[in-house]
Amino acid sequence: MYQDIGETVIKEKISTNGMYEEVIEYVKGLFEGNSGGHDFEHTMRVYKNALEIAADHQDADTKVVALAALLHDADDHKLFHTKNYENARRILDKVGIASDTADKICEVISCVSFSSNKDKVPDTIEAEIVQDADRLDAMGAIGIARTFAYGGEHGRKLEDSVQHFYDKLLLLKDRLNTEKAKKMAERRHTFLIKYLEELKSEIQS
Repeated sequence: MYQDIGETVIKEKISTNGMYEEVIEYVKGLFEGNSGGHDFEHTMRVYKNALEIAADHQDADTKVVALAALLHDADDHKLFHTKNYENARRILDKVGIASDTADKICEVISCVSFSSNKDKVPDTIEAEIVQDADRLDAMGAIGIARTFAYGGEHGRKLEDSVQHFYDKLLLLKDRLNTEKAKKMAERRHTFLIKYLEELKSEIQS
């Protein structure tokens, strides 16, 4: 379990330029050493997915989308013992984000977790986008890799990790919000099904 982010991770002074780059560096330090699927690389893939989806939505606040995507796991209960998005708020404050905007970003983050928001549709387009971006990274080949990485880190048996496909991964396609994400999900969902078919065949052979 990671410790709460400390001042050693956050630089005392930052430039007003390159805000996203600064946040990325903080997030990289925050997740240093994690290899269980909720890591820096996962964050960057979600960030990329979110920006790709947001490009189709001119009504979305891109800054809110980008920062929420970068910080969506900064206070994940599986990794940190924080309250009221303490890590995310500290980083946002350090890069000069106003408190009202930070509130909007944290509200978006609150909509991301699948376990907490399984059937809930977010109230804002920004939350829809970031939720979709995170769910896409639980699908396809990378979703498979993350499932077994997390399972190995937490001592799950093979069959328990496979059950996770049925409890979550295969459900995601029909729980996406945006048309762009739905299109991005098609190939990934098909790959999940093919993988399970091959796995079943090899186990039974």
